[in-house]
Amino acid sequence: MYKKIKYIVAIMVLGIGAGAQAQVTTSSPYSSYGLGNYSGSFLPQLRAMGDISTAINRLPGSGFNYINVANPASYSDISFTTLDMGMAGTFTQLDKNSTSSKDFNASLSHLAFAAPVTRRSGLSLGLLPYTNLGYSFQNTVKQDTLSVNQIYQGEGGLSKAYLGYGYRFGDHLRIGGNLEYIFGNLQTSRSTEYNTAGSINAKLLNKNSIGGANFSYGIQYDIIAGKKTLITLGYSGSYNGKLSSTQSFFATQYKVDAAGNESTAADTLRAAVGNKSSLKLPLMHNLGISIQGAKWLVGADFRMSKWSDLTVDGVNQGLQNSWGTSLGGQFTPDASSYNSYFKRVDYRLGFKYDKTYINIGGQDINQYGASIGFGFPLPSANAGKTFYKINVTAEAGQRGTLANDLIRERYLNLHLGFTLNDKWFQRYRLN
Repeated sequence: MYKKIKYIVAIMVLGIGAGAQAQVTTSSPYSSYGLGNYSGSFLPQLRAMGDISTAINRLPGSGFNYINVANPASYSDISFTTLDMGMAGTFTQLDKNSTSSKDFNASLSHLAFAAPVTRRSGLSLGLLPYTNLGYSFQNTVKQDTLSVNQIYQGEGGLSKAYLGYGYRFGDHLRIGGNLEYIFGNLQTSRSTEYNTAGSINAKLLNKNSIGGANFSYGIQYDIIAGKKTLITLGYSGSYNGKLSSTQSFFATQYKVDAAGNESTAADTLRAAVGNKSSLKLPLMHNLGISIQGAKWLVGADFRMSKWSDLTVDGVNQGLQNSWGTSLGGQFTPDASSYNSYFKRVDYRLGFKYDKTYINIGGQDINQYGASIGFGFPLPSANAGKTFYKINVTAEAGQRGTLANDLIRERYLNLHLGFTLNDKWFQRYRLN
């Protein structure tokens, strides 16, 4: 048992180290707003159902355990030691007027662990992305007879490490909370380059190192609607806490060689390093309902966030409040079937719509998408006490519009997760 615990801790440490490094995990010009694209605390199983999560506890089927980080009240019904890890990839197509570009990014997506504490409670810890920042685009303008390229770039993102606990009162009421540490690095730059040989170009570079604690919370209540039908009502939220921010700013001059490569900065006109400040996160609310039987589940979520309160160093970021809705479900034909593997597979489908926190020139940047996913069971081990499942999800959607000279972003997100259920913490009696 202790070897298994050490193994989990080692994976967590490696994951946190990897998450702390700035990396490009998205190619979206809309990530330049706020702190980057907000990820949400969803594992592949929930993303396949359109991100429904607020009223999700256990999914139907054979009693296989999943980790629902988005509502920590669900930890109270964890009955197996559960490990979930995975990766994600994104195909992105950007269109504006008659121009188009395509890109692909991939990264490790999540690492989560959960275990029962008592018959009525459970805990969970893990590492998830919080926001992703990644973009590179340019505008070309004329200054007298010169062509000038204005180049905008950004990379990095924030990660969330969490420790959560959930408790069940009686047979119907569950509550829980996550203590979270949000951290990472965001780097943005704006360059001005002249299309003449030997010209001196200018760059403004901002680096922001962020770290601090926050917490989220949730509650769920079950209503028995029949012998095989259960209705669950849920609420979850996230506090609008403050994070520490250390910012550095550089104004430099540089040249570009004949191959188009940027040379080392020829001169630093201004540098301000290690400026301490803070940023305030938005307050988030989620409401949800799910209805499930022995083989099926359907659910719906409504969410809203006060992104208009997001400030960095006391400066409001000019975002608007957002809201969204999701609808999804799962069907497992026969989780105990012996003669048909595909009857034991989980089939998932979901839809979502969001009025995002971005508004450009009076035009809301909305997002909508559809998702499909499967849970493929693997052969059990350890005399039938250890269970495995591979979860595959595909999300296709669109954000933005071609109207008003804006950018339309179409994406295909692929998620792959591996889930393990085992009985680690047991006392054995010898007669």
